[in-house]
Amino acid sequence: MNYTIEVYKKDGRCKKGEKLKEKVDMMDVDTLEEVEAIASKMYPASKGYRIEIHETMVERFNLMSRKLYMERYDTPICCSPASETYWSM
Repeated sequence: MNYTIEVYKKDGRCKKGEKLKEKVDMMDVDTLEEVEAIASKMYPASKGYRIEIHETMVERFNLMSRKLYMERYDTPICCSPASETYWSM
């Protein structure tokens, strides 16, 4: 299974108080626990980091054909065949 780590860092200049620093794809890791261990070492909370871990690929339904397909979790709604917006352009 592939996972993606989203790394946020505290930043007082942003409205939310934090900003997205980077996204790291973890391809060679077997379990979620391993990903959490690696992420916590690379980006410690004591230095102002916050991490979110996502499965990189998610299963979605194509709106027109009703077939299942795999899509990256952060695909914009306008680029996803699973959304009405995609088909109305």
